[in-house]
Amino acid sequence: MPLDRRTFLASSLAAGAALALRPAASAATSPSAPVSAPRKRVKLGIATYSYWHFKTTKVPVETVMDRAAELGVEGVDILHRQMNLAERGPLDAAGRSYLRGLKRHAFRNGLSVCCVSTHQSFVQPDATKLAAEVEHTNKCIELAYELGCPSIRINTGRWGTTKSFDQLMADRGIEPVLPGHTEEEGFKWCIDGIQRCLAKAEQCGVVLALENHWGLARTPEGLLRILNSIKSPWLGGLMDTGNFLEDPYPKLAAIAPQTVYVQAKTYHGGGEWYTLDLDYPKIATILAQAGYTGWVSLEMEGKEDPNTAVPKSIATLRQAFA
Repeated sequence: MPLDRRTFLASSLAAGAALALRPAASAATSPSAPVSAPRKRVKLGIATYSYWHFKTTKVPVETVMDRAAELGVEGVDILHRQMNLAERGPLDAAGRSYLRGLKRHAFRNGLSVCCVSTHQSFVQPDATKLAAEVEHTNKCIELAYELGCPSIRINTGRWGTTKSFDQLMADRGIEPVLPGHTEEEGFKWCIDGIQRCLAKAEQCGVVLALENHWGLARTPEGLLRILNSIKSPWLGGLMDTGNFLEDPYPKLAAIAPQTVYVQAKTYHGGGEWYTLDLDYPKIATILAQAGYTGWVSLEMEGKEDPNTAVPKSIATLRQAFA
């Protein structure tokens, strides 16, 4: 039977809709071509420490944010001691207002605050002093929460028997145990102190990233001993690529599976305390094999002007982690 005009148009529209809904035939969707899932990627940040190594006038955090935005990285890692805040003072109304200003400045620059790098020492034989370190760390967690930051860098702390940091570096980060005490006691105090910060971390949604720093976590065995003793999703390892001074790659590989944050050292112009020639393609491979897809934040620790050294360092990291 011949179709009338109305029936013809209706059938044509239906056929067109069916074709529009059908997947297009192409090499990408043919049965013989695999379809790859979107790949997670590492994000790059810049630590404010890259512009200030404690030895000169502080470089404002806002200035580093501006530089980071100009270089096109996605995050900034703020050194607590570089903020315009009393490190050990209370987090009062003025402090909160300052933090909100930093948060706004990062937002206007299209940046995330990816970490706040803090200092504390849980290696404290005095229970009162240990409680003070816990209180300080809990304040730092709240500070990060105010910034909208999901992690803080924490340290084990050290024995304090080497008074000069320059001497500690000359001694390759090794210092004697406090007289009258043992390393076993140090681990006990440290584990206890970190555990007492976990409730605050969970409450604020801030991950504690324990660095392979000087002290009990100077070796991968020390860092992993602490991490393996505390089972919490709010604690993980922070890999500082420059803190294993000898034979670093097997040590970095050992801590990679528990790494939740990475600080990547470079040493343009020679290091402030020492210089390492780090192979970043190799480090990127170590992290990829461990399934790491988080932040990699530059810590340029060289003597060269950061305005030239930081861009070169970011180019190195971009190439390695592309």
